[in-house]
Amino acid sequence: MRVLLRLSFLSIALTFLFSCAPKRVEIPTYEGIDLEEVLSAKNTISSIDATFSIILKKDDTEMRGQGVLNILKNGDLSLRIYSFGFLALEVISEKGVIKSAPRIDRNRSKVLTEGLRDCLFWWDIQDYEVEVDEKDSIYHLKNISRDVWLDKKTMLPIRQRVALKNGRELHMSYEDMEKMGDVWYPSKIMIQFSQYSVKLKIKDISFAGV
Repeated sequence: MRVLLRLSFLSIALTFLFSCAPKRVEIPTYEGIDLEEVLSAKNTISSIDATFSIILKKDDTEMRGQGVLNILKNGDLSLRIYSFGFLALEVISEKGVIKSAPRIDRNRSKVLTEGLRDCLFWWDIQDYEVEVDEKDSIYHLKNISRDVWLDKKTMLPIRQRVALKNGRELHMSYEDMEKMGDVWYPSKIMIQFSQYSVKLKIKDISFAGV
């Protein structure tokens, strides 16, 4: 009798746990839908607000913290990074003029301005050609200064390369797609430039203009 009661309680507990567990939403597939149509639909997004954990590495040193970001489609942004509850870095970019407190070097500035802008507004690529890798189910979008690789089924980014004027390159990679409202986005992002690397884990995000 005790065994039956224990099994009954266990069954009830498991039913309760599974009913409370968050249900995973499957990423929609876009097979058969025009690529340009999918990307154009995202061009209405004018700004992004996000909070995230961040790991900023340079060679063997690193800074960990929590970031708060507002970034516009034109690249203007306001970024604050907190470490142990204190403001560790603030970066403001307006019309190409970058101010930071404390001051940061040019490479870190590139990562935290152009790098963030291009990795978040990944669909904003102009005058591109498309190559299709049927074997790996990938779209490769490319123009003179940019390459974006998309999953052919989900139309979401896998990685990206951005060429800068001085011949150097920004590299981004994307993982763990999640959904906010009607917009799917990568919640884990890696940006690499020169001796710097930045890892972002997005905790909350909103898109204006959707």
